[in-house]
Amino acid sequence: MKHSIVQLFKRDLERLQDELHLYSEESNLWKIDKEIKNTAGNLTIHVIGNLNHFIGAVLGNTGYIRQREKEFSDTQIPRKQLHHQIEEIKKIIDRTILNLSASDLQETYPIHIRKEGMTVEQFLMHLYGHLNYHLGQINYHRRLLDIC
Repeated sequence: MKHSIVQLFKRDLERLQDELHLYSEESNLWKIDKEIKNTAGNLTIHVIGNLNHFIGAVLGNTGYIRQREKEFSDTQIPRKQLHHQIEEIKKIIDRTILNLSASDLQETYPIHIRKEGMTVEQFLMHLYGHLNYHLGQINYHRRLLDIC
């Protein structure tokens, strides 16, 4: 299970990097229009912050301190810097998840985001779904707003 989830996270974080590079103009990463209130850049920062917090800090004891509000307020971060941050979170995911034991995966995840608790394994699947939800939004954002 551990190896599969790490491979899936890495694959889709690489897809995120590919999406960012498909934008014809870097400035289009930060476009909003009408009801589209989240930019591709901010969604990318949010995904990175989410994974850094829930995998890196909580499971890997990295010491990362999340500033969720900045995930949606920071702007104009260079694409190259976003790419580097994605590379770093891939390493954290790899190191953290592969260091978990089979029994660790069956423990209750220490933070409850809903009323019911989840195992670490279930929570990792939840985080993977969250990544893909926002990856889809970024793809749609690019196809709608990457207009020069």
